[in-house]
Amino acid sequence: MFGERTQRVVLTIIGVLFLAAVIPGVLFFLREPSVPMLMSLYVALGVFLLQAARDPGANRSLIAYAGWANVAHASVMAVQEYWHVIAPREIAGVVIFGIVGVILIALAPAKQSAKQVSTANPA
Repeated sequence: MFGERTQRVVLTIIGVLFLAAVIPGVLFFLREPSVPMLMSLYVALGVFLLQAARDPGANRSLIAYAGWANVAHASVMAVQEYWHVIAPREIAGVVIFGIVGVILIALAPAKQSAKQVSTANPA
């Protein structure tokens, strides 16, 4: 659906954003002990997305996982906001994580059949 160049650019942007958002996120939510822990997971995910940008086709599972993890995170946050467990200002996180998740799911390269793999890598 997307060209490999587009996949590389988007994966690089999202990976850098995950890394760059760590310090402001931790400082902004310093009172919440769970936020630094969660941000550490996004740092690791950002690093792996940057590595996946080198060869998106070989990292399909990682890209799909990153997408679905963001959708799951946004879903949990949406329910928490609905039940007033989190502050209303955090609804922005629901939107951001949801959009990033959908982009990553759509960006995941198509699964290659065994025939395509064997012709792409002749022995």
